[in-house]
Amino acid sequence: MESSHASALLTKHAGLEKRIQQEMTRRPPDLSMIKALKKQKLRIKDELSHG
Repeated sequence: MESSHASALLTKHAGLEKRIQQEMTRRPPDLSMIKALKKQKLRIKDELSHG
């Protein structure tokens, strides 16, 4: 995998983590949004690990 592509994925992964944390602090948190963000984050992690 190109390092620039991996770097972009890592940046996106970190951004999703931040959005998840922000959503979890909301009252009440939007659980469907958190689930969707976690799925996106997992897809990125899979892409990073499988190159």
